[in-house]
Order: sequence, then structure tokens, then C-alpha cells
Amino acid sequence: EIVDTIAALRSRVATRRSAGPLGLVPTMGALHEGHASLIRQARAECSTVVLSIFLNPIQYDRPEDLERYPRSLDVDVALCASLGVDFVFAPSVAEMYPVPLECRVEVGRLADHLCGKFRPGHFSGVATVVLKLFEIVQQDRAYFGEKDAQQLAVIRRLVSDVNIPTTIIGVPTVREPDGLALSSRNQRLDSRERQLALALVR
Repeated sequence: EIVDTIAALRSRVATRRSAGPLGLVPTMGALHEGHASLIRQARAECSTVVLSIFLNPIQYDRPEDLERYPRSLDVDVALCASLGVDFVFAPSVAEMYPVPLECRVEVGRLADHLCGKFRPGHFSGVATVVLKLFEIVQQDRAYFGEKDAQQLAVIRRLVSDVNIPTTIIGVPTVREPDGLALSSRNQRLDSRERQLALALVR
């Protein structure tokens, strides 16, 4: 079932809590086999699985990057259905941010290097939207790819620092045959950039 409002999702999951563990797979859409591995693990471990699709504007410091992010909701929903997801939560920006934010999560030293060094405010935006999703869904387990290692570290620390009663599950990276990690952004690489990206694997 596709749900696009916070109130409706809360109502739906409330009826499922007594059935067993509730799992959340947070995504920005453009799902691929890496996301499928998260879903499969959540499905194996949880009675109810919620997958969120939300392209979060507050984690982008460059508007053009947000605009170029691939969008494929119909294809994503079909994949979710085939893998047994119970609810796809696909809110609008207005639903998630009805008024400009005055309060955000501040991320310290975990965000001052690697990816965070080159994307100011990115991990604050990630941590803020993840906290919002956690409060909306109130899941028992949440599933994230180990590919996004710095993000995973930030989320683990967020859960610890603010005492969120959820278990964070890191799922191993899924790779192309040549070793490049699957990513929604890979489709933006030209042939030369695709070869250069293999330096990361080496």
C-alpha cells in the first residue's frame, strides 16, 4: 500500500504493532539491487516492513544535485510489491516540511571529514530527516547499507545520543561484477568516469 501522509502511515502501522517487529527501510527512491538486499533482510526479520521514498531537500547543498537525482516511483513501488513490502511511505516535501525548519540535528566531528567535508550541512540534513522518519514510523529495526559508511556511523550515533529505541542494521554493500558499489548515482557517470570510479574499489 502506498501512503503519502504522516497521519495515515501512523494509523496503518498502529494496527500492525502487535503482530511482531516493525522494520523501516529509508530510501530516496531510484531503487536497485542494493536496496533490494535491505528489503529482503527486513522482510526476513520483521512482521511488517515500511519502505520510505523521500528525496530530502535539506541534505543538498547544491540544488542541481537534487534536481538531477533519478526519480522512478512506479518502478520502485513495483519492486517493493515483488519483495513483500507492506507500506511504501512516499510523502511530499510539503508533508514532511509544512513550515521552514527552526530546529535541526547538529552533527559534530563525525561529519567534518570524508563526504561531509565536501558537502556542508549534508549530514545535518540526513540526521534530521532520519529522526523525523523514526518518530513517524517508530520502528523496532531500521536498515541501512554499509556502502554509505559515514552516514551509517552518523545514524548509529544519533540513535545512541538521543536514546531512540530502535536497532540499526547495517547491510553489506552490493557490487557490480567489476566491484563498483551499486548506487543510484552511477547512472550519471559517463564511460570515462565509470572507469575512474573503480579506483575506489582498488
